[in-house]
Amino acid sequence: MSPKISVIIPAYNEEKSLPLVLNDLPKDQLHQIIVVDNRSTDRTAEVARKNGATVVHERRRGYGRACLTGMAALDAPDIVVFLDGDYSDYPEEISLLVEPILKGEADFVVGSRMLLAESRQALLPQARYGNQLAVFLIRLFFGHRFTDLGPFRAIRSESLQAIGMHDQDFGWTVEMQIKAVQNGLRIREVPVRYRVRIGVSKITGTLSGTLKAGTKIIYTIFKYLIT
Repeated sequence: MSPKISVIIPAYNEEKSLPLVLNDLPKDQLHQIIVVDNRSTDRTAEVARKNGATVVHERRRGYGRACLTGMAALDAPDIVVFLDGDYSDYPEEISLLVEPILKGEADFVVGSRMLLAESRQALLPQARYGNQLAVFLIRLFFGHRFTDLGPFRAIRSESLQAIGMHDQDFGWTVEMQIKAVQNGLRIREVPVRYRVRIGVSKITGTLSGTLKAGTKIIYTIFKYLIT
């Protein structure tokens, strides 16, 4: 029996990019595609449905909240993949992320945008520097060397349940990576391609978003160091 792979796509005002994301997904390999409409004011939900996704709604803004709402809609998958809806990642590269899990070599795989030169260049400078600081602190305090906090990631469903995700906004990715280390998951990074997103980033595209995200990420690292 083929493994059941479910994809969760948090989305806020991504009507232009979502059809491209959903079109490039290898649908024949997927069990479920969930788009979480995070209080969009455009046609995000409509275009997601038209392109074959299951749409759920999270009225409270926050990346982590959207991911948690998507998790609540999962239909007993073996592997869960998280993917942004802005078309910055290459959805067809899902196979690269799930392969180490399918081979029994990993429980959690992060798609790293920092391992390929062309992918690094597509990141905004503040995102590159913020990532470098965050992964340095994780290595210093938790002893695991990551290169990125990339949102394109895959994890065994039972591992995802075991680590107990809680963060409701910008700390989601770093929380997952720290908890993966703390819970002894077999972790792998794979290089993924990355391109300039469609539209303006809600986080690194604004000064306030950059400051809020950076502060929350650093706060989350120290929170788990202390607790």
